Amino acid sequence: MGASLARSFALLALLCLLLPCHGKGKLSTKFYAKSCPGVATIVRSAMAQAVAKEPRMGASIIRLFFHDCFVNGCDASILLDDTATFTGEKNAGANANSVRGYEVIDAIKTQLEAACKGIVSCADIVALASRDAVNLLGGPTWNVQLGRKDSRTASASAANANLPGPGSSAASLVSAFAAKGLSARDMTALSGAHTVGRARCVFFRGRIYGGEPNINATFAAARQQGCPQSGGDGNLAPFDDQTPDAFDNAYYTNLMGQRGLLHSDQELFNGGPADALVRKYSGNAGMFANDFAKAMVKMGGLMPAAGTPTEVRLNCRKVN
Repeated sequence: MGASLARSFALLALLCLLLPCHGKGKLSTKFYAKSCPGVATIVRSAMAQAVAKEPRMGASIIRLFFHDCFVNGCDASILLDDTATFTGEKNAGANANSVRGYEVIDAIKTQLEAACKGIVSCADIVALASRDAVNLLGGPTWNVQLGRKDSRTASASAANANLPGPGSSAASLVSAFAAKGLSARDMTALSGAHTVGRARCVFFRGRIYGGEPNINATFAAARQQGCPQSGGDGNLAPFDDQTPDAFDNAYYTNLMGQRGLLHSDQELFNGGPADALVRKYSGNAGMFANDFAKAMVKMGGLMPAAGTPTEVRLNCRKVN
């Protein structure tokens, strides 16, 4: 009887790998404790190499996680290439020529497939990699809840509808995060990811040339040096020009000095309800780090809608 039951479980596991499996499993920090105990070590090692090679990649992986989770949950849908049956998220407005790091996730997936074939989802890889990215750049760490599955489809229209843009107002940011069950405090903390990384000129040109009243003139002039009024859309500037590759609380100090790069950044310190929290984070790095870690766990708990076809993809770019 025991052998028969074991065979049944093995068959069920095989079917789940080959066919869409439905439903939401409960996430756990110990999800791979027996099936792939080395998962965290493999992801951390690969991320350490990627960040050492290019510190900006850390910021790119954090952004990849956010842009995945905000579109139908943390299901690695952003990693899917377009197919004949769907136009995916990679070329949606907020992602095209902007989201990076796909090859880093591919490399980690290859290593994990060699170590424990068909076990670790692409969605969990992104969740672990983003945690390590933050920590490797000097930020906090946290226990990542695991057990996500990968979506079998992706939607450009869903990405366009759900991802806040660089011209967002404070009210629209609060609304967009609230729609995901994230509070205004979570939003303000998660925005602190802009303490690392770069933005393309096309996303901040309007702010530095548009005569916005809440921008430091010296800062605007400095950004104009690398971002002409026409052309150079892909030219990059750091979100935080003080410590661009260090995950710290300088982002909030910059906002208080009207040195937010994007319109949506400066909206967090513009005479609104977020001002008080920005002041607190600016003066208390520990509070920011703690709130950011908690908000990342909370965002990482966003799941696809019940009934969404999911699986553990063998290749993060395509369904099995």
